[in-house]
Amino acid sequence: MEGESTRQQKIGRQLQRDLAEIIRSKGMAAFNGAMVTVSEVRVSPDLSVAKVFVSIFPSAKADEVMKIIQDSVKQIRGELGRLVGKQLRIVPELVFMLDSSLDYVEHIDDLLKK
Repeated sequence: MEGESTRQQKIGRQLQRDLAEIIRSKGMAAFNGAMVTVSEVRVSPDLSVAKVFVSIFPSAKADEVMKIIQDSVKQIRGELGRLVGKQLRIVPELVFMLDSSLDYVEHIDDLLKK
């Protein structure tokens, strides 16, 4: 968030909502029963690239689900284009990244239980 313009943050939040809706509409079956959450979207200063952070539960399925997402990036970007086409001149290139903060929280939780 540090150093991002207000416009980048606004667009990031809008993309996060829209991408969450697109992923939710596919249903858990599309991701092999895993729950996929869009935790954050960071947009480059020229608005051409959006880093999309997703958390996946259960985390054991993370690699498998990330592959499914990577394979459908074009389709997801196409759907996103239909949603934000009126607001944005170009639909940003989507780069999906695994948000491992949930794993970190789980790890700390396990350590505290010991």
